[in-house]
Amino acid sequence: MASHATHAVGVDIGGTGIKAGLVDLAGGRLISDRVKVATPAGAEPADVLQAVRGVLDRLGVTDASIALGVAFPAIVKRGRTLSAANVSDAWIGFEAEKFFEDGLGRDIHFANDADVAGIAELRYGAAKDQDGLTILTTLGTGIGSALLYDGVLIPNSELGHVQRAEHGRDAEAYAAYSAMERDELSWEAWAERLQWYYSHIEFLFSPDLFIVGGGVSKHAGKFLPLLKLATPIVPAVHRNNAGIIGAAALSLLGARALRDDTAG
Repeated sequence: MASHATHAVGVDIGGTGIKAGLVDLAGGRLISDRVKVATPAGAEPADVLQAVRGVLDRLGVTDASIALGVAFPAIVKRGRTLSAANVSDAWIGFEAEKFFEDGLGRDIHFANDADVAGIAELRYGAAKDQDGLTILTTLGTGIGSALLYDGVLIPNSELGHVQRAEHGRDAEAYAAYSAMERDELSWEAWAERLQWYYSHIEFLFSPDLFIVGGGVSKHAGKFLPLLKLATPIVPAVHRNNAGIIGAAALSLLGARALRDDTAG
């Protein structure tokens, strides 16, 4: 087992599931089984906290000396959640970091889920050593995003919430993986929606690289080749584990985790 200085726990809270694992920070890899439970119905703070206690118990990592990071689907500033994507509105304006620290009896670092996935790819994956602007998107219940410029995270972008004028809804309601499942789309039909989304983001930001994360990225060969973009687009190296790995890295390394030149 690695020493406490080289490993940490990451918890990734999503709209449908909560995942956690013990991470080796030298290599950016899980060194435990990945534990996953369903997100409690309604995703109220107290219920989510209880579920997180459960996954930590199952991992056997209740020792407060092991650093813990938590990823969450919301805008997070100074430990406070300012939005609520696919979770209870009680999280809006909520002192989430303090709530979890008090409830778990340990220090934690609380951050946006797509941002921590971006950190994982920045330090250990497809964004490592990339110059210019990289945009990571996570395709799942919604669409999360992380902006990485010359190895530095620009936090709390919400590119899943750009508007599609044709129907006045957020882009994620039209193009997230959940929309594919809801509307029973083929890969080809879903790729047409993704084409609109990535072309729009490409026009707005002129990025140098797109990275696609989330569980569906394991099927990247079925939809990424169908997209026609000027910007290279690749699947995330860490796929659906990126939130766990990035949360763990941020918990122990803090601001240093935002720069890829500190890895190793």
